[in-house]
Amino acid sequence: MTISRRTLIGSAAALPLLSRAGHAQDANALKIGVLTDLSGPYADVGGPLSVLAAQQALEDFGIAGKNLKVDVVSADHQNKPDIGAGIARQWYDSGVNLIVDVPNSGVGLAVAGVAKDKNGAYINSGAATSDLTGTQCNPNTIHWAYDTYELAKSTGGALTKAGGDSWFFITADYAFGTALQRDTTDFVQQAGGKVVGSVKYPFPATTDFSSQLIQAQSSGAKVLGLANAGTDTINSIKQAQEFGLQMTVAGLLIFISDVHSLGLDVAKGLNLTASFYWDHDDRTRAFSARFKPKAPEKRATMVHAGVYSGVLHYLKATTAMGVANARKDGAATVQQMKAMPTDDDCFGAGSIRQDGRKLCPSYLFQVKTPQESKGPWDYYKLVATTPADQAFRPLDKGGCSLVHA
Repeated sequence: MTISRRTLIGSAAALPLLSRAGHAQDANALKIGVLTDLSGPYADVGGPLSVLAAQQALEDFGIAGKNLKVDVVSADHQNKPDIGAGIARQWYDSGVNLIVDVPNSGVGLAVAGVAKDKNGAYINSGAATSDLTGTQCNPNTIHWAYDTYELAKSTGGALTKAGGDSWFFITADYAFGTALQRDTTDFVQQAGGKVVGSVKYPFPATTDFSSQLIQAQSSGAKVLGLANAGTDTINSIKQAQEFGLQMTVAGLLIFISDVHSLGLDVAKGLNLTASFYWDHDDRTRAFSARFKPKAPEKRATMVHAGVYSGVLHYLKATTAMGVANARKDGAATVQQMKAMPTDDDCFGAGSIRQDGRKLCPSYLFQVKTPQESKGPWDYYKLVATTPADQAFRPLDKGGCSLVHA
C-alpha cells in the first residue's frame, strides 16, 4: 500500500468533520491517528513511513479476520507544540482513540497533556525526552522505542569510558536537545569526564552550523556531542567533516535514514544507539521483508518500528478488554497494555512499566566502512548490548507520580 503526502494531509484535514455519534455506529470500529512530521527535519525519521508502519500492524494483526474495523489518519504537526496539541484535541473530540508517533519532544509533551485531559490513549515512539515517563508522566501515555536516558547511557557512557573524557555540546534549543544534553552530561560525569562547554541553536530554523563548530573546536574538548536529530544531525556531521574538525563526533541520536543520507564514506566509524535495526536478527528481518513492498527504497527506523509495535500491542489490548470498553476509556486501555507482555518481530518479548516506559534491549552499533558493507542498507555492526532491565532509567528515579513503592 503506497500513500502519498497529499493523501495523508487530505485525510487529516477531513477528520475534524467526523462526530462521535457517527463514529459510534460501528461497535467494532477504532480510529488511530499518526501525528508526525511530514515535511520538516524529522520527515524521514517518522513521516509517511510511520503511517505505513501503522498499516503494517493492522495487516499483521489480521483485523479482517477478527471483525474489527480500524481507520488510520494522519497529520503534520509542523514541529510546533500548539499545532500538535490542537490537532490532538480535535482528533480525540472527533473519535480518534489512539495517537501514535509524534516526533519532536516539545510536541510530544504537549500531546501527552491533551491525551490526559481527553482520556485518550497515546503511544509516543518519535519523541526522545525521558520526561514523558518521568516528571511529566500520566496514565494515558506510553513511551516506546528509545529515550534520552537510554541514548545518554549507551553512547555517552561508552565514549567517555573509551577515553573521550571532555565534551562540548551543540544542542537543539527545545525540550529534546535540553533533555539529551542533561542526561548525557550525567553519564559523562559519572564516568569521570567533564563538560567544558555547550551552545544552543534555534530549532528548526538552523542549517548552518559553522559558528557552533568553531566554538566547539576552540573549546579544546575531545568529544563533540550532537544533541540534535534528523537533518540537523546530518548537516552537523557533514559540516564538521568539511570544517576538518579535530574532535570525536558523537551523534547522540542517529537513525539509519541519517546514515543513508550521509553515506558510509562520511558516516563510517560513528557509534550510535538504537533499539531496532532491520538486519539485527531473524525476527527483524522477517518484519523488514513484509514492510519492504510498502517502501522499497527505504528501511524502517526505530521510530517506525515503535509505531508498528505499539499499534500491534494496542490492538491486542483492545481485543482482550473489548473494543467498546477501550473506546470509552483511554487510561484503562493503557493500563491493559501495561498488564500484558509485549511481543513482536521488531523488539521481541518485553513489557511496559508503571511509568509508561516500554522496556526493550538497547544496542550500541558502529557504522561500517564501505568495504565492510555487503550491500544497500547493510550499515551497522553490533558493539554492545544493554539488557532491557538495565537500558532505561530505574523506575524509582524518574519522579513519575504513577510509581508506587
